[in-house]
Amino acid sequence: MSTLEQPFRVIVVGAGVAGLTASHCLQKAGIEHVVLERRLEIAPPEGASIAIYPHGARILHQIGRLEAAKKACVPCDRWWCRQPNAKPVMNNGFFHHVKQNHGQDILLLERQEFLQILYDGLQDKSRIRLGQTVKEVRQTVSGVEIELRDGSVEVGDMVLGCDGVHSLVRTAMWDHAGKKTSSLVTAKEKTSMKTEWKCLIGVGPATPGLGERDMTVIHNTGYSFLFLTQPDRVFFFVFIRLDNPFTWPKRERYTNEDAEQLAASVADHAVSPTLVFGEVWKKRYRGTLISIEEGVLDHWHHGRIALAGDCAHKVTPNIALGGNSSMESVVVLCNHLRQMMGHQCGAKPSLATLNKTFAAYQRERQPRVKHIMEYSSLITSVQAWRTPFYKFIGTWVLPLQPDRAVADQLGEIIRGAPKLDFVDVQGFRSGRLPWKDEGPKKGLWTDCQNKNEGWFGKKLALSGQMVSAALAFGVFVFIAQYIRLLARV
Repeated sequence: MSTLEQPFRVIVVGAGVAGLTASHCLQKAGIEHVVLERRLEIAPPEGASIAIYPHGARILHQIGRLEAAKKACVPCDRWWCRQPNAKPVMNNGFFHHVKQNHGQDILLLERQEFLQILYDGLQDKSRIRLGQTVKEVRQTVSGVEIELRDGSVEVGDMVLGCDGVHSLVRTAMWDHAGKKTSSLVTAKEKTSMKTEWKCLIGVGPATPGLGERDMTVIHNTGYSFLFLTQPDRVFFFVFIRLDNPFTWPKRERYTNEDAEQLAASVADHAVSPTLVFGEVWKKRYRGTLISIEEGVLDHWHHGRIALAGDCAHKVTPNIALGGNSSMESVVVLCNHLRQMMGHQCGAKPSLATLNKTFAAYQRERQPRVKHIMEYSSLITSVQAWRTPFYKFIGTWVLPLQPDRAVADQLGEIIRGAPKLDFVDVQGFRSGRLPWKDEGPKKGLWTDCQNKNEGWFGKKLALSGQMVSAALAFGVFVFIAQYIRLLARV
């Protein structure tokens, strides 16, 4: 390998949550990079909320953005679940139990505000270049070239795609892989990113009837409502199951008229004892209708291209683990890149070394994000009563669980999250559950789970246990109710 003439350089495409987190991590690792963003502003008024769990907060602590995020919100209080008529079936202390388990609140912020917080904390903001639309991604013998729409070319040693679920970088990776090994990325993989739901999302002013810092879920058959509140605003989501699900490359682009029509169709739906959805929609600051994709790709890298965030793994947002997962993937990749560069002794890595690093990144991340996708999908199905079985869980099982059950189930996901290996976490407060990378490995579940000796094995450990426990407990409740009815006859 030749001695460095120019430093190893990463070209990051996309300045969303993943891309901005990547710049923080790469700057701390001392790795040269640039972040290309097609939009003209760093924090556009798009989307709704983002929830930062304790494992995401640990990453924010490492990059110096945790205190700013805390100042932008107040801790959430209660988790309400309601029947279609708005009758409450669950009033849960989920948020308090999460803090007890991990020492940190779940932070609820507007996505636009969170992006600004990430950007404001960058040591070198010149790494972020706005209004840079990628036209073509080329892999050469010695590096990568990215041609921009204005005709300029960015040159580097690798590309990190953080450009979302409709990623241009991913398409370029697939095209390159097809030229080298035609059977590597199959049609089955390309269509594994599926769309079974659409969602009306938005932000509005504080609304009496939904609390000042609560989460409210309203169940129904085939659709559900989700409200997250802060003292000065409400974030809303209306999840609708599609009659005709579809996969890549189809992409549904909804209009403002589509959003209005959907909102009108559920306007008279009660979302609290004193409120219907139409009142929330009428007062909104903004609202839009989007598709909800989900899936985890088999290949996250090829050649000099690696993927992170939604372009490699996408989950449904009902339990709000997507943004945290994007941050995790960037952290893990940067850990491996820094370790790789430490072994290079002043030389640029070969393509083989780069691919070895990418492969290690994917091996570490892929099983975890598959598990998170399955768990998120389970929550989505229960909230929207996807089948009678899920309705049974949502109506009879979840409300009768111990108050801290869901927080403890999520505790295993949270405590297993990665952090930056090369940045101290001193001063970050912990709770009753130790982090797997900082304390004893034993947690809420037995060690046999980690050895694939549990009911459903490691792959479906949490979601499998939740469903199995729900089924067993649900059957017990049903039998008890049936015996009680017989006794009355």
